[in-house]
Amino acid sequence: MILSVVIVNFNVKYFLEQCLCSLKKAVDRSLLLSANTEVFIVDNASTDGSVAFLQPLYPDFHFIQNTENSGFAKGNNQVLPACTGECVLFLNPDTILAEDCLDLCIRFFQSNPDAGAAGVRMIDGSGRFLKESKRGFPDPRAAFFKMTGLAGVFPRSRLFAAYHAGHLDPHSNHPVDILSGACMMVRREVLNKTGGFDERFFMYAEDIDLSYRIRKAGFQNYYLASAGIIHFKGESTRRDRRYVKQFHIAMNQFMKKYFRGSSVLLFIMTLAVNLKMRLGVIGLPFQKKTTRSRQNKSVSIKGDQQDSSAIRMALDKAGIHLMETEAAADSVLFCAGGQKTIKSVIQDLEGSTQKRTCFIHCSGTHAIVGGSSGKEKGEIIFW
Repeated sequence: MILSVVIVNFNVKYFLEQCLCSLKKAVDRSLLLSANTEVFIVDNASTDGSVAFLQPLYPDFHFIQNTENSGFAKGNNQVLPACTGECVLFLNPDTILAEDCLDLCIRFFQSNPDAGAAGVRMIDGSGRFLKESKRGFPDPRAAFFKMTGLAGVFPRSRLFAAYHAGHLDPHSNHPVDILSGACMMVRREVLNKTGGFDERFFMYAEDIDLSYRIRKAGFQNYYLASAGIIHFKGESTRRDRRYVKQFHIAMNQFMKKYFRGSSVLLFIMTLAVNLKMRLGVIGLPFQKKTTRSRQNKSVSIKGDQQDSSAIRMALDKAGIHLMETEAAADSVLFCAGGQKTIKSVIQDLEGSTQKRTCFIHCSGTHAIVGGSSGKEKGEIIFW
């Protein structure tokens, strides 16, 4: 087996359906992977019927249904002993892969023996590049500049924007320190040396920790700009008070794990993290809220028309008007299938000068999913 794919799911069955559809297409089109890939979906006690809905649609995939939500790290580690692939891909359920994504990653590993792990170019549902696609190591200085907002003031500085490696061109491949766990491929031999995710991190920072241990083990992490995915960031984890608190708890855990001996730096970093957490929680009630059903009253369709009748009925039921031209619509629905590939959807999203809510439907699935950023919950239209 060449590739093992591990996805941890929690209550996002329609996003996961789009993910699995794109994953299957990416595997089937690859001469390397079509007969050499296994897929594991770990469901962390979802209450939306994820397994019952998806298991009959993907009988060749392995579904594991937990009775409690054990967290991202433990969910991934749970199936590692069963993975037989030369590489393991950790993948979030709210992602959609370009058709050549997996093939590009595997071929990169084959031609770069020093590569321990690889991440990809990620964009959100409006086409914005996600900065966590490539990151520097969050030492106290880098993390302090991020927490205090200086990284945002100098977004391309090697010094101030080190947390997101702002000095590196996002359109080129680079060796980097930290990769995102949303789409992270790791050699199995590396995982045998480093172990999987640290289960003390329930949510967030576990990918930073694993990336760091891979580098400490003598392997290189790479950011691959040529391999792309859409990440509807935050579908499993809403940006609410719990998110803010959990994220900064995780950052505190990481700092204490690796910088316990640097008392002054640890104190400064802990102070910045706690201040940021309090400001974040205080600011949440004042953030501008949008109601998608009101905001997106009209949509234009681009791409495959295989499911057009079901799509039109679903849009009508949701009170969204179908427009003939993109210019006249509030949002765009990309129907992937036939000649309209996910890769071309990504290119369209990135090339658009107007960053707005976009919907995506993979041919043969039962829903339309969309979102404008990782700060808000995405929208689902299903039939």
